[in-house]
Amino acid sequence: MKKYILATDSCADLTLDLVQNLDLEIIPLTVEINGQSYAHYPDERELKIETFYEELRNKKVAKTSLINTGTFLTFFEPFLKHGLDILYIAFSSALSGTYQSSVIAAQELMEAYPDRKIITLDSKSASMGQGLLVYMAGQRRLAGQSIEEVSKFVEQVKLSICHLFTVDDLGTLKRGGRLSDTQAFLGTLLRVKPILHVSNEGKLVPIKKARGRAFSLEQMVDMIEDRIVDPESQTLMISHGDCLDEALAVGSEIKKRYHVHEIIYNTIGPVIGAHSGPGTIAIFFLGSYR
Repeated sequence: MKKYILATDSCADLTLDLVQNLDLEIIPLTVEINGQSYAHYPDERELKIETFYEELRNKKVAKTSLINTGTFLTFFEPFLKHGLDILYIAFSSALSGTYQSSVIAAQELMEAYPDRKIITLDSKSASMGQGLLVYMAGQRRLAGQSIEEVSKFVEQVKLSICHLFTVDDLGTLKRGGRLSDTQAFLGTLLRVKPILHVSNEGKLVPIKKARGRAFSLEQMVDMIEDRIVDPESQTLMISHGDCLDEALAVGSEIKKRYHVHEIIYNTIGPVIGAHSGPGTIAIFFLGSYR
């Protein structure tokens, strides 16, 4: 069996420990804030997550950009030169052009390295939904499965990755251009907290509105019940917009109600956090439908 690397981008929001333990390669996306551009690495070498969320709370606007083809060429080629194949699992194509850039780069490089294999997959997922998919793929790679076997698994399971999340700060959505002034004003005035998910197409879709923060979190936990499959064997993931205490409280309720095997927590990185804002809580698990 040929050796291969498993790569993803930093939108997967995986912890540094998981990245190291699963021997993953991470290509960073960038965020611009205060006129300065930062690459997002799991070790936060260029921008501390705590600092980023402080800036958002101070009403600063963060802008994001996709990874271009040239960056993928630079990232992929050294592995090919060392005789390694590549399996790359990308941020949802419905939310970013990053996946398409990877496809173009892969096509170009496979002409230059015809004996190598590059497989790029659209996760149709975001944040730790993408991370959960990569986590499961990484376990299978370490267990000795081939690049073809792991790729097939990812394609089979990716639309079973459920995403449920709510945002606390409608102002961040407004400042990022994802919500109109009127919608943000009325939502804030009425204390409306939207609950969203990621569709089979990989798009962000609102599915419910809850009045008040506590009720929105309660509703998300309730919504797990008719989706989750075999919870006692599952690793569930929760990402949050710099609100760990609330994320832990949600996780505690999930464990009490559904007896999931394990919950992994991490902060939402700056690329997704630029749009979702402080106070976001997101839950990811395997379900019978999204």
